[in-house]
Parts: sequence; C-alpha cells; structure tokens
Amino acid sequence: MTARRGLVILFVADVLSAVGSRITMVAIPWLVLVTTGSAARMGLVAAVELVPYIVVSIMAGPVIDRLGPRRTAILANLTSAVAVAAIAGTATIGFAVLLVLVAVAGGLRGAADRSKDLLVRPMAEAAGVQLIRITSLHEAFSRGATLLGAPLGGLLIYWTDASSVLWIDAVTFLVCGLLIAGFVRPPEVVSASRPDKYFRSLAVGFAYVRRDALLATMLITTFAVNIFASASTAVFIPVWVADELGSPAGLGLTLGAFAAGALLGSIAFAVWATKLPRYLTFALGAFIGGSPRLLVLGLSDSLELVVAVTFLSGIGIAAINPVFGAVLYEHVPKDLQARVIGLVAATSFAGLPLGALLAGELVTGFGLFPALIGSGIVCLIFSAYPLIRRGPGKVLDTPAPVEAL
Repeated sequence: MTARRGLVILFVADVLSAVGSRITMVAIPWLVLVTTGSAARMGLVAAVELVPYIVVSIMAGPVIDRLGPRRTAILANLTSAVAVAAIAGTATIGFAVLLVLVAVAGGLRGAADRSKDLLVRPMAEAAGVQLIRITSLHEAFSRGATLLGAPLGGLLIYWTDASSVLWIDAVTFLVCGLLIAGFVRPPEVVSASRPDKYFRSLAVGFAYVRRDALLATMLITTFAVNIFASASTAVFIPVWVADELGSPAGLGLTLGAFAAGALLGSIAFAVWATKLPRYLTFALGAFIGGSPRLLVLGLSDSLELVVAVTFLSGIGIAAINPVFGAVLYEHVPKDLQARVIGLVAATSFAGLPLGALLAGELVTGFGLFPALIGSGIVCLIFSAYPLIRRGPGKVLDTPAPVEAL
C-alpha cells in the first residue's frame, strides 16, 4: 500500500462518512416526525445532535493527542456505527432514550471528523502532495457529499422508511472505520515531550489561537460568514420567496443556485489552488460570499437577479475553507493541531445554528427588509476585515515546503 493510495482511501472514507452524516441529518428528524407527529421534537432532536458535535470537536483534542488520530478515527467511526444502529433498532423505545442516543452519535461524529482531519497532513506529506491541493479537493468532495447526501436520504426514506435508512447509514460509518484501519497508515511520529494534563492541554490550544493574528483574523471572518450564510439559507431566503413570489419553486431555484455555485467554485479552486494568492483569495471569497446575497434580497424583487448574485456568492464562499484548512495544517505546530483544529472547526461550525436563530429573531422583531439590510451591512464589515488587515496574511506567501504533484 503506497502513501498516495492510502491518501485516496482516506478521501473515500471521509466522503462516505460525510454522505452518511448528511443522510443522518435527514433521517433522524424524519423518524421523530413520523413516530411522534411533533415538529417541536423534530427540531429538538436536530439540535441535540448538533450541540455534542460542536462540544466534542473542541474537547476531543487532548484525547486525540494521546490515542493518535488514526486510532481515534477508527474507534469513533466504529462506535458511530453502533450508535446509529441503536437508534435504528430502538426507534419506538421512547423519545428520551432517542435523545441520548442521538447526542452520543453526534459527539462520536465530532471526534471522527476531527481525527480524520488530522490524518490529512501526514498522509499528504508522505504522498508528496501540496496541502492546498488536498484541502481544495476535500472542499470539492465535501460539497458534492452535501449535495448528494440530503436528497439521497430523502429518496431512501421514500423507497423504504427512516429506520431502514439509518441501518444503511450505520453501514457507511462501519465501512469508513474499516477502510481507515486497513489502508490508512500515516508515518509514526514520536513526541519527545510529556503530554499535558487534559484541561492544561485544552488551555494551550485556546491560547495559541488567541495570540496568533492570522488564525484569529481568519476565524473571526469564517465565523461571521457562517452566521450570515446560515441566516440566509434557513430564514431570509425562504421568507423572501414566500413574501415576494409566493411559490416554493423560487426557494429551490435560489438554494440550488448557491449550492451549484459553491460546487463549481470548489472544483475551480481545486484546479487553480496552487496558482492563486491564498490570503487574497480567502479575503475576496469571504467578501463575495457574504453580504451580496443578503443585500440583493433586501434591494431587489427580481428572482433572476437574486439567483445570479446567489450563484456568484456560492463561488466566492467555496474558497474560504480550502485556504483556511491549508493554513491550519501548515501554520500550526504539529503537536498543537489536534487542539487548534478542533477549536477552529467547532467555532466556525457554531455560527450555523446561531445564524438561523438570530435571523428568526431579527425578522420577527424588525421585519424582513430591515433585517436583510442590517445583516448585509454587518456582514460587509466583517467580510471586509481581512481585506483591510493584510499584515497577518503575509505569512501565507511562504507555505511549508511540500513536494507538488
């Protein structure tokens, strides 16, 4: 097994688990809806899966340092398979038990995702592949998994039922763990330092992010863009479509335009990643991907214009994660990556539920158009921040030397 083949199999395993995760996010709320008939419980179970995912992404860093990312990835994916299978097998046992199982599954998925993230750098270095190329390909595959997973989950539920779909989902996590166990073997790294105590270890990761100007700038920007991207998708676009068009067809067209733009942008960035100035690409991506899609909703009632701007915003936003990912792998010391990457991923991801909640409150309190214009202006300020603060980005001109393809 060559290092390059192992890297390919790691990608396959990651995409497989990503598709499984998207299926879970559709199947579990649907299972709750058909078994309880409660939309409130449906929303609660979605939140109960998400919160442990974020918390474990932060808290698992020291554990991953001790066990190693490969072993953690194997254990987390295999136990995720057991947890999802338990949900499928005990669907009618009671809502409280279901919540516990869903929380466990969400937390295990957080540990699995963070440990797979930490396998990327050693496998890429062993294969002689540039990290910016890997992170851009990862973003393209992740976008594809997102586009595939949710509709696939819906179709599988239509063809079978939610419990059967969860059994299929459990198999995806099982196969992911077995693929990593059998074929992904990163170079062994022996640390000469003694591991810190758990909370001391966490504190060191927090302190590093707080002191590092480059990471802090990129994290603040990504967190803000995620807040407003979620607000747009979950609340602003559906309400705008309902008020201005009165037809759900416009909702599908607008959301589809953003997804298509993001997928196209991810593919384009994967092709040109090594030729683009990385910090400027990140800054422009955040600027294009954030406020324009909000402001066009507030300033226009033309579906064609909204779809066009939303499509371009999708292209812009696709550049953010690959650049940020490459920075984390190249810029953060290897012995801190488990803690720093977990913290950064969780903080960025936390912007998604916060955005949906904030948008709902803004529309309720001020009305749709004031909420859109106000949100667009605030997002514009945050997304312009990295363009103004160019100093920290100079370190991206000298990435860590890794042999190109």
